[in-house]
Amino acid sequence: MQMQQLVAPLPYDPGYDPLLDRGPGENRAYCPTYWIDTAGPPPADDGRIAGDVDVDVAIIGSGYTGLSTAIHLAREHGIKATVLEANGVAWGCSTRNGGQAQISSGRLKRSQWIARWGLDVARRMHAEVAEGFELFRSLIAEIDCEPQDGGHLYIAHKPSMMPALEAESRLLNETFGYPTRIIGREALHAEYLGDAEAAGAMHEPDGIGVHAARLAFGYLALARQLGARVHTASPVIGWQTRAGVHHLTTPGGTVRARAVGVATAGYTAPGMHPLTRHRLMPILSNSVVTRVLTPEERAACGLKTHMVLTDTRTLRHYYRLLPDGRLQIGSRSAVHGRDAANPRHLALLLEGLYRKFPALRGVDIDYSWWGWVDVSHDMMPRICRPDPAQAIFYAMGYGGNGVMYSAQAGRRMAGMIAGADVPDLPIFTSALPHHGPLTPFRRIGQRMMYGWYHLKDERL
Repeated sequence: MQMQQLVAPLPYDPGYDPLLDRGPGENRAYCPTYWIDTAGPPPADDGRIAGDVDVDVAIIGSGYTGLSTAIHLAREHGIKATVLEANGVAWGCSTRNGGQAQISSGRLKRSQWIARWGLDVARRMHAEVAEGFELFRSLIAEIDCEPQDGGHLYIAHKPSMMPALEAESRLLNETFGYPTRIIGREALHAEYLGDAEAAGAMHEPDGIGVHAARLAFGYLALARQLGARVHTASPVIGWQTRAGVHHLTTPGGTVRARAVGVATAGYTAPGMHPLTRHRLMPILSNSVVTRVLTPEERAACGLKTHMVLTDTRTLRHYYRLLPDGRLQIGSRSAVHGRDAANPRHLALLLEGLYRKFPALRGVDIDYSWWGWVDVSHDMMPRICRPDPAQAIFYAMGYGGNGVMYSAQAGRRMAGMIAGADVPDLPIFTSALPHHGPLTPFRRIGQRMMYGWYHLKDERL
């Protein structure tokens, strides 16, 4: 296989919509995030696919999950995977998130795990996520990604949220043996941050902020050091399976693989494969980063911590003070990709910032971007082989909590591909729920639900 010469990327498409567009493009420029602007150039990759090639394992998607899969295939199973990426490495979710690693995997809380699966499964799920956090911690020890350790503060955005937060803390402590603690408003303001709307918080000891793009680029370097090949500007535009061999067509040639792992998350093309079609409801999230705050501004906001922070809204905010003194905050965005650049979505996010930190009203915003979150229809991820008759695997559906758990998800998918045992848990033994052709029409309901969530979060 011959390598093609580097070609300048095509312009970034701010209106890309995974439910309406055929795919995320080919060799498009990165979304102009703070992470991309401050990460430095990515390590070398293996360029475009140029010619036909036979491989043992192909991984589609070069974000955290895909690269973790390649890393663990090599480290734990001696398999050197070939990773296919439509654009640049980690072009999608992995360079557009808030860089927050928390001890979670999907959108559901521990109490909701118990309600859905029972106590025994919930405890084993907690053990799985805790193991994932330790794996993540060990991986970032090898990568210069500006880790900010210290835990996670789950902040009640109004007094009526405190009873539920206190109940969840008791459940974590008493049922799962996980040492959380409740912090009152006065102590929160005195010791951590002066979030003006906060009524208190729950502290979880596991929480790390990272530089999102440096983490992804570190995974890239590690995967290639272990023998994986990572081909950029190589979207899968056709997929046929003949005699058990998967023929993945890219613009530069066909990759023939005995097994395929799909790690495309919120950027999964609708027509990629029947097993992935309509399995996710991609949701847009906005994020901004301020200019560097002055010492006086930080004091006025009571910013004394670099911990990762989320609030208790259904349309939650995620935020933190970055190592260079900027503040990052993110939350919901548009329903459709074509509406993402509408300034009202930025204005809505900035009002959320000002409610928390009134002293920052009018502060200059240096970076503003949006990206697609891979929300499953039941709010939990799946790492599985959806059809036992086909050597096709996927790991997706983190619902905005994939920064940490994607490392473990990649490890689990690598084990499945290699034929190793994985824990008997619902996220490994069942496929992502399917809502069929109704998925695009769920956006009508999404728009209505956003109105209800806003009323519930802010008025009730």
